[in-house]
Amino acid sequence: MDALPVDAATFLILFARVGAVLMLLPAFSEDSVPMQIRLMTALGFSIGLYGLLGPKVAPVAGSQAALPMIVIAEMLVGIAMGMIVKMLFSAAAMAGAIASMQIGLASALVVDPSMGGQSPLLTRFIGLAALIVCMTAGVHHLWIASIAQSYTLLPVGGLPPAQDFAMLAVRVLGQATGLGVSLAAPLLIYGAIFNLGLGLAARVAPTIQVFFITQPLNLLLGLSLLALVLGTMLTGFAAAMTDFMQNGWSF
Repeated sequence: MDALPVDAATFLILFARVGAVLMLLPAFSEDSVPMQIRLMTALGFSIGLYGLLGPKVAPVAGSQAALPMIVIAEMLVGIAMGMIVKMLFSAAAMAGAIASMQIGLASALVVDPSMGGQSPLLTRFIGLAALIVCMTAGVHHLWIASIAQSYTLLPVGGLPPAQDFAMLAVRVLGQATGLGVSLAAPLLIYGAIFNLGLGLAARVAPTIQVFFITQPLNLLLGLSLLALVLGTMLTGFAAAMTDFMQNGWSF
């Protein structure tokens, strides 16, 4: 019973970082998942990791005066880690948005809880497909492992390195942009060639509304190409996510 206050403080500190990360990770942070489920998931992960990480947290849990600042610092670290993973995962949505524009489905909008509003149909589809592939490939295990490893890289009790996190966020944002464009590269090439052909046809027959007439053909060819390259796109995305989770956490 004498150790109960220290154990409770240790769990609270652990829950602050773990819960903050899980509230922003893909799949775990979806608005379609009820808040109660997300809270119970965060509590479950905290309980599961308590035996592994408790000894690393316990030395700073005995200071009652510093406890509020430690909890706030741990929440900031968790939010920063979750946002970085979410930024990299947005490459899939970026690739879907580019594909939608090239095929002509940019105006076909659906409700997207992960984006907090509406997004193009292909953006939502590719985002869900990327999430399923990542879960199938075990990338979510790396997300959880990175939480445990973060206690070695970012020990409890100190302020989060804001400048290092900012530099990492800038690097990840550039990496996500490049990844999203590279995933959608086949659709970009297709769109350039198709629109060039339409432009030449419009010059040959200026009185014919070529762009409206050929829109069904654009949809047919674009969706067929997307079906051919979708597997490679998703595999490449999962590989990039795996590589970052294993080697990208460097400050």
